[in-house]
Amino acid sequence: MKKMKLDMNNNQIPLNLKQNQVFVKIAICLILMWFAYHLYFSSSIQISTVIDGDDDHKLPSSPPPVVANSTLSGELQVNNTGIHEDEGSRECDVFAGEWVRDPTGPRYTNHSCNTIEHHQNCMKNGRPDSDYLYWRWSPVGCDLPTFDPQLFLEFMRNKSMAFIGDSISRNHVQSLLCILSQVEEAVEVYHDDEYRSRRWFFGTHNFTLSVIWSPFLTKAKIFEDNDGHSSGAIELHLDELDSVWVNEFSNFDYIMIAGGKWFLKTAVYYENNTIIGCHNCNKENLTEVVFDYAYRKALHAALDFITKANHNVYAFFRTTTPDHFENGEWNTGGYCNRTVPFKDGEIGMRDIDSIMRDIELEEFANAKAAMNGSVLRLFDTTSMSLLRPDGHPGPYRAFHPFDGKDGNEKVQNDCLHWCLPGPIDSWNDLMMNLVLRG
Repeated sequence: MKKMKLDMNNNQIPLNLKQNQVFVKIAICLILMWFAYHLYFSSSIQISTVIDGDDDHKLPSSPPPVVANSTLSGELQVNNTGIHEDEGSRECDVFAGEWVRDPTGPRYTNHSCNTIEHHQNCMKNGRPDSDYLYWRWSPVGCDLPTFDPQLFLEFMRNKSMAFIGDSISRNHVQSLLCILSQVEEAVEVYHDDEYRSRRWFFGTHNFTLSVIWSPFLTKAKIFEDNDGHSSGAIELHLDELDSVWVNEFSNFDYIMIAGGKWFLKTAVYYENNTIIGCHNCNKENLTEVVFDYAYRKALHAALDFITKANHNVYAFFRTTTPDHFENGEWNTGGYCNRTVPFKDGEIGMRDIDSIMRDIELEEFANAKAAMNGSVLRLFDTTSMSLLRPDGHPGPYRAFHPFDGKDGNEKVQNDCLHWCLPGPIDSWNDLMMNLVLRG
């Protein structure tokens, strides 16, 4: 007869059966503990994505943000989300967004960067406020990483890049040089007589960076000093490109090209070396021609050259930069004394800027459709720039402009260019994003 064990209730239960029941209970307990542990931490992770972030820019819990720059032209992974275009991911428009507070402040100062030109060195020139330094551009629906100078220089190794346009392009290059100086100081290897066109070399990375002053992109004779005072009408050829940049074009791997406010100036227009009219010159023997005709012709000629050139480049086409003059223009007492950005919808674009941007978008679309070999990308900074009336030098384009003044003397303001450091630094975040996306 098999041995039996008497339980506490005097019930007779086989010993091996009771042992099996104990093992089953232990296994069930372990399974329940695992489910509880998994459920607890899954909930914690989900909650953290909702409450993380600051008051100005809450992080959404669903869907996850699209990271703006995911790959380095398909070579180096940068903040890769693991989502690919062929899996239905959406591409972020980095030019649609808002300015949000950034307590980290600027990445350089006027002390740490020695390439800031006098008119943009607002802090040195005595600007008393500094809140304009604590904002960053935040695109809607994606994260825009801060410009990484080490990664950018590594990508640009053995390459060359040029900024072609007016003084806004020069302003942009100064910002880029300041950020890159955190990794490597550039050596200036060329400048023209007026220091408007310049070239720098980064020896460690064999990278050449140039700025080419060509405010009309086409051939022009300009009779104007560095303060904008003119002694005669500009002679502008609408059908002949400026040889200053055309002759150098084949040396560049990347270019940032733009037109701008120079087309609003008084000018006599030429086609086929023959005068066809003028803009704002008030001469009875010359036909008045609207500036938008000249702007369209010049942009068309420049973009047509890029699309048909035998040399392939990666070309950015930057849109117009609005100014923020109030109660006058630069030479009639206009000023810009605001200290915080506008919010979206608080300011509208002026008619002139709307006309210029419409022409730019149309000419870009036409050129994009005709591209053969080169890459053409729109660098649409107009809307984001419109929201930053606080980022200009204003009277602080000059060193301590009010010293020695009796209060009745007029001080010239600059409400077009940008203080350095300042809002234009974010343009480099955008540029790097587009470069890395290829």
